[in-house]
Amino acid sequence: MQEFTYPYQYPKNYKGSGILTNVSTVEEVPITFTPIDINNMVLKNRIVVSPMCQYSCKNNSGLMNDWHLIHYSSFAKGGAALIIFESTAVQKEGRISYADAGIWDDCHIPAMKKIINTIHSFDTCVGIQLSHAGRKASIQPPFLGSRRSIEENDPSGNGWQVVGPSPIRYNENMSMPREMSIQDIQCTIKAFKDAAIRSIKAGFDFIEIHAAHGYLINQFLSSTSNKRADQYGGSFINRIRILLEIIESVRSVWPRNKALGIRLSCEEWTDDGWNMEDTIHLVEILNQLGTIDLIDCSSGGNSSNQKINVSPMYQTPFANSIKSIINTPLRTSGNNFRNGNGSNNSTDSTGSSSSSGGSSSSGFTNKSQIKVSTVGLITSGNEIESILQDGKADIVMIGRQFLRNPFSVYQFANELNVKIDYQPSILFSSKKIILLCQ
Repeated sequence: MQEFTYPYQYPKNYKGSGILTNVSTVEEVPITFTPIDINNMVLKNRIVVSPMCQYSCKNNSGLMNDWHLIHYSSFAKGGAALIIFESTAVQKEGRISYADAGIWDDCHIPAMKKIINTIHSFDTCVGIQLSHAGRKASIQPPFLGSRRSIEENDPSGNGWQVVGPSPIRYNENMSMPREMSIQDIQCTIKAFKDAAIRSIKAGFDFIEIHAAHGYLINQFLSSTSNKRADQYGGSFINRIRILLEIIESVRSVWPRNKALGIRLSCEEWTDDGWNMEDTIHLVEILNQLGTIDLIDCSSGGNSSNQKINVSPMYQTPFANSIKSIINTPLRTSGNNFRNGNGSNNSTDSTGSSSSSGGSSSSGFTNKSQIKVSTVGLITSGNEIESILQDGKADIVMIGRQFLRNPFSVYQFANELNVKIDYQPSILFSSKKIILLCQ
């Protein structure tokens, strides 16, 4: 099958799907449909498809297939500015389920490359969420029944030994994780680095490191799931160490001019877990290190005792809080966090190492501010625009709304009373699409 390109020139004055066409007749252009730079990645609007697991890879392979091609390209045709591929495991045992996508081997690259090339043909950027599920790995796909672990010795062959920072299971239905050794941790850090190299080869524009929703990095961050007594547990600095080392490792191969982001669970929603104060402290450190371009603000997922008051835009206050601290001092170049030979370096109140060699050998200085995104029960153009107008986030990630309607960007434009371009092949059906969105 040939890769898609239009067999004709674009119509006169055609700008591209998801781009405003009636700028001259609009009294005030909605921020939703203005472009934004994240490092050297230029988004044509502020609407991003959030990573969402598909559980659709066959034969325990982690290989994407035609399902993923159709799934992701539909959002590109629909005008989204950036599509972030689902949680993609950097190690085989890091998958949430046996049907998850992976990037632990070069064999995963060709299928991804085909999908990326198709999305790029619609002038849409593509990202990947790099992940390791830790103790929440080896489960049944959630729509097949109860959310419980598949044990290593299960006759289906679909289970494996799960790992985590400490031998603490997520809940009674989940496997007891084996505590990771220092060697295990170092292998996982390298796996993130290797995945970043494969992401370059595949053609991704953006990497998001998944440090949220109770998966491995999040498990290390929280004192409820991390009871280690070595350099990766105990104090706040020790618990965030694996994350900082993963970021440093990924950034060592991911070009400095390419966007790198991180998804955080800003609040664990338990009395004794990771909270917003911890998140702010972490972001202050990331702000100083200057290696991250986007903070994606989510919450929850690390404790079965969580109590979340779910409502429209319920996670947006987290993004707003992060925006307020990022808008203060300009971040500096380099990485002041050093683990040396694995010892615990002394730190000041911001978490900066007191050891020497604080600046990056590259001498890189990124003068652009970290951008902030929000996500969670955001379903309308008016909600998106209110978030952006109030300065609570720079971009908005949309999940389930896109599953309900891959052409939601057109719906948002209609709700905001502006006109945007459609793909030429559906241009003359646009009025019908708008009617369906109403």
